[in-house]
Amino acid sequence: MNGENGESGKSGKLYGVGLGPGDPSLMTVRAVEVIAGADVIAYHSARHGRSIARSIAAKHIREDHIEERLVYPLTVETTDHPGGYQGAMDEFYAEASARLAAHLDAGRTVAVLAEGDPLFYGSYMHMHKRLVDRYDTEVVPGVTSVSAAAARLGTPLAEGEEVLTILPGTLPEEELTARLAATDVAVVMKLGRTFPKVRRALESSGRLDEARYVERATMAGERVAELADVEPESVPYFSVAVLPSRVDAERPVREQGEVVVVGTGPAGPLWLTPETRGALAAADDLVGYTTYLDRVPERAGQLRHGSDNRVEAERAEFALQLAQRGRRVAVVSGGDPGVFAMATAVLEAASQKEYADVPVRVLPGVTAANAAAARAGAPLGHDYATISLSDRLKPWEVIAERLRAAASADLVLALYNPGSQSRTWQVGKARELLLEHRAPDTPVVVARDVGGAGERVRIVRLVDLDPAEVDMRTVLLVGSSQTRAVLRGGGEDVVWTPRRYPEG
Repeated sequence: MNGENGESGKSGKLYGVGLGPGDPSLMTVRAVEVIAGADVIAYHSARHGRSIARSIAAKHIREDHIEERLVYPLTVETTDHPGGYQGAMDEFYAEASARLAAHLDAGRTVAVLAEGDPLFYGSYMHMHKRLVDRYDTEVVPGVTSVSAAAARLGTPLAEGEEVLTILPGTLPEEELTARLAATDVAVVMKLGRTFPKVRRALESSGRLDEARYVERATMAGERVAELADVEPESVPYFSVAVLPSRVDAERPVREQGEVVVVGTGPAGPLWLTPETRGALAAADDLVGYTTYLDRVPERAGQLRHGSDNRVEAERAEFALQLAQRGRRVAVVSGGDPGVFAMATAVLEAASQKEYADVPVRVLPGVTAANAAAARAGAPLGHDYATISLSDRLKPWEVIAERLRAAASADLVLALYNPGSQSRTWQVGKARELLLEHRAPDTPVVVARDVGGAGERVRIVRLVDLDPAEVDMRTVLLVGSSQTRAVLRGGGEDVVWTPRRYPEG
């Protein structure tokens, strides 16, 4: 849109001009055209006065161009500005925008030069946000340092279904670690002083061996190296860390592999932790019950070994044998692998003498009980017990004794494996036992397929619990004497158990 009129009766036009990563020959034709037609050439620089953006476009800047040097008040040093670093920079961008606006109001065309792409971690965007609603504006895209780095490495950056994550090195170290562990492909920008932290994050996430380093891509002084070999004190701001595509990448040859037991949560990808995502992506082999393996995206070069749900011991030994051959194996479990799931089977097998040297790790996942509780409110807000109603691995007499003990202790109960096609009577029998200790109107959360396409969460009274509505994809949360079911505005039932238990 047009702003205030200059002498010509029309305001000028603002351009954000992407110059590419540094090599002037990588400027686009449109960028050259805009610079040639501009009245004012603006660019950022530090207080020393040198501007990388200007140096890239130098041969296209004429003597009759009006040059606006936008000098940062500070870069990484401290400031006594009352608003701190951010306050000083906000004030600078406001003043710089006002200077550009004066030219635009006078009817001049203004081209703001930007390394890379103007709207990708660039300073131009701060002027853009302040001026775009007042003046006719065009952004000329440029080749980013990410694309330049990949080109210089000569290896695919992202292929097929791989996910590319771009991170600023200024993030906290733990956040960097989590995001690097969870993604397929990554580029970390803004290195310089952040390099030691970024290197530690790569190492902690198990990705250091994959990481490459590119400095001043396409510029004079360009350097490409294995990131692990780079000395921290030698790293400038204009450098990036790259985790390139894993498709067709050579798998490392190991004398000894490892087994990582992971939990996928109650349903699909939304329930995975970053650590689990990383372990699944890094694995050479995935081993698990086919239903759970189907939740994990397929990756090139990765082998999948699906099996029936009733062969846990055999599955565990198979995973350990793969690890003995130098394979990195992820054993895939539902929910949390340590709650009625695969971690016990793997550790039991790993305790045998022949597997004593195989490293085994267990990574937690969101349990079915926690997922169901979150959907219903906070029924597990106080002490609770978790009991499986399946009598396949323990006799019903033991289950009944534990139900009575937990119920008489007034614990909230999370009941797993309540029923199946071959087990139809346990829920009714459990209800009878619990009613010996609980009031008929005790709230029960009946949660089926939480997180899945068939999700259904209902709150019923204990006396009304219908075994016909329960199957193996259901978890039951039975309240204590203190658990409350409240109908809130909008007709929503919420169940919660107070954290404070009444005295006496």
